Order: sequence, then C-alpha cells, then structure tokens
Amino acid sequence: MLRPNPPRLITVVIAVALILVGLSATVFPIDIVNQALDLVQSTIGTSIEVTTEVAWLFLFAGDALLIAGSLLPGI
Repeated sequence: MLRPNPPRLITVVIAVALILVGLSATVFPIDIVNQALDLVQSTIGTSIEVTTEVAWLFLFAGDALLIAGSLLPGI
C-alpha cells in the first residue's frame, strides 16, 4: 500500500520553478520569471529558447516531480 510522504523542500522548489517557467511560456507571461530565466541563461552561457512545447514539458515535469516526491521516499 502506498503511503504518501511530504516531498523534500528541494523537490518542491525545483517543481515550482518548472511550473512557473511553464506557465510563463504558455498561459500568461510572468515578468519576474522571464527576467530570472534570462539571468540564469546569461550566467550559464546558454541561449536555450523556451518554446510552447518545452513549456508544456516543464509543466508536466513539475507535476510529475511533486507526485514522485510524495510517493518515493528520499526524493
């Protein structure tokens, strides 16, 4: 029987970041998310474009990460 556990804080932070980037690129633009994404890309030195398809994947990945963090211990 599955016993859901609360996910770790780092899991929640990563999942929320993925969901915010996904929402910002699909549903409605969030200025602070776009500025943070530009800052991260300039720091790392990449120029990855977040398209609508990638944004939908980020939304799915954020939800899947929260579910995995609840069901699997240690994540």
